[in-house]
Amino acid sequence: MLAFALAFGVSSFSAAQTAAPSAPTPVSWVQQAAAHEVHIIDDDGEFPVRYRVRRIDAKNDITREIIESRDGAVARLIQRNGAPLTAEEDAAERGRLQDILDDPSAFLKAKKRNTTARNYAINLVKLMPQAMIFTYTPGQPQPPNAPGQQIVLDFKPDPNFHPPTTISELLTGLEGRMWIDRRTGVLTRTEARVIKGVNFGWGVLAHIYPGGTVEFEQAEVGNGRWVYSRLDEHVSVRELMIHTANENNRLSASDLRLLPNPLGYREAIQQLLAMSLPR
Repeated sequence: MLAFALAFGVSSFSAAQTAAPSAPTPVSWVQQAAAHEVHIIDDDGEFPVRYRVRRIDAKNDITREIIESRDGAVARLIQRNGAPLTAEEDAAERGRLQDILDDPSAFLKAKKRNTTARNYAINLVKLMPQAMIFTYTPGQPQPPNAPGQQIVLDFKPDPNFHPPTTISELLTGLEGRMWIDRRTGVLTRTEARVIKGVNFGWGVLAHIYPGGTVEFEQAEVGNGRWVYSRLDEHVSVRELMIHTANENNRLSASDLRLLPNPLGYREAIQQLLAMSLPR
């Protein structure tokens, strides 16, 4: 399910100011939104942003300061359980960032792994318009932070869709609702439910159980820049036929800021090391 969340924009990007479809249909709105979401995955840091993300799951409640550099996102842990770090925790985090500056091999390996996730996400985004049946859903509440009028669509799997890849099997088990900004054509909110069990590799690689939910929102920072602002994920996944994990993640972004110039990862880390921690 994290791949699904990534496919719907767990990153930031600059949305091209394209016009609304001349003769809009539900699927034409989705096609436009999908084109924008590909920019999320392919973002190269040329329009950098900085923000804070608080992530709450079964094990941790942590807040990180994040800068999106040309080489990928870099982050500094700044709070735990909503409270300032101890001196020992902060020293360990500063040491971790300094280690990346001294030996970037682990950072670059992680970037390479993320390329696989991006390819999965691109696959899902491009297939979404043909994998689902979309219908207008008028009269629905508008997201509270929406920049303008939103087009609301419901979606469900198209029974005639045949997944061409293992990862695209995911699209056969989802239904939900999405909000697309009328002015920009950007997806601003998605609510998805797992309506049937989904197997990956005939269930050998993984199985997602029905009943899971994912909610996701994006927010406009300014000048056509959007970042994810909230992710709420609750799914159960069995991996390699032996281990079942309950994924309960809540992420919220705040203090969204545009940066004046693109940054390399070293400069981004140096800025994070120089920041004062919240108290």
